[in-house]
Amino acid sequence: MPISFLAAAALPAPWRTALVAVALTGAALGAAPVQAQAQAQAQAQNQNAADLGQLTQSWVDAALQQTPQSSPLRMEVDVGALDERLRLAPCARVEPYLPAGARLWGRSRLGLRCLEGATRWNVFLPLTIKAYGPAWVLTANVPMGTALTEADATQAEVDWAAEPASVVADPSMWVGQVASRQLLAGQTLRQSMVRAPHLFKTGAQVRVVAEGPGYAVSATGQAMAAGAVGQTVRIRMANGRIISGIVDETGAVSAAL
Repeated sequence: MPISFLAAAALPAPWRTALVAVALTGAALGAAPVQAQAQAQAQAQNQNAADLGQLTQSWVDAALQQTPQSSPLRMEVDVGALDERLRLAPCARVEPYLPAGARLWGRSRLGLRCLEGATRWNVFLPLTIKAYGPAWVLTANVPMGTALTEADATQAEVDWAAEPASVVADPSMWVGQVASRQLLAGQTLRQSMVRAPHLFKTGAQVRVVAEGPGYAVSATGQAMAAGAVGQTVRIRMANGRIISGIVDETGAVSAAL
């Protein structure tokens, strides 16, 4: 029979001490299963997170091996961790996948979805992929509009995936090109940083060559924008007609009528 607080107070001191000891022991025994259950859940969650991380790493490694590279690159993969607040239900089969718009390059993410489990879930892991390889790094500042020379850059190993724009690894693709903006020493040369030099300015008189089946016509028109080799520009002809054409290496504009 339970002993009330008042009844226990009336007991002799040795009995009261023994009673308190018994009560504390019972409380500890009652708390032990709760603590053990919490520890087991925490361990299971940690193991689940570790398994998902290993699965992700294996999937990414296999995917990168199947991705063709234009030049030998040393790949490094850093798989992030799931949000600690997530409590994922057990799953017999988890499928990694690349979300729409994501790619295995730079900062990205990888999806994980449960295909066989009592509760279906879908989560995303942060992912960082670095691709180290030889590239050209600027040795000094280059003002906008200045043509680059071989002395403006030196070769070094850099992370190609650090920025979205492609690395310009071949010197023939940037020597003689013009800085499209202010460039700073230490920057890796990428396609968005250079452009072909303009062969004529806005308003300049340019030669227009129009070709068709069995004929070729040459005339002069006014450029409505600056033009570089390979660019499509609009030209206002003497009669007021506006045509479009592609700038060739000589600065003439080839148009089809």
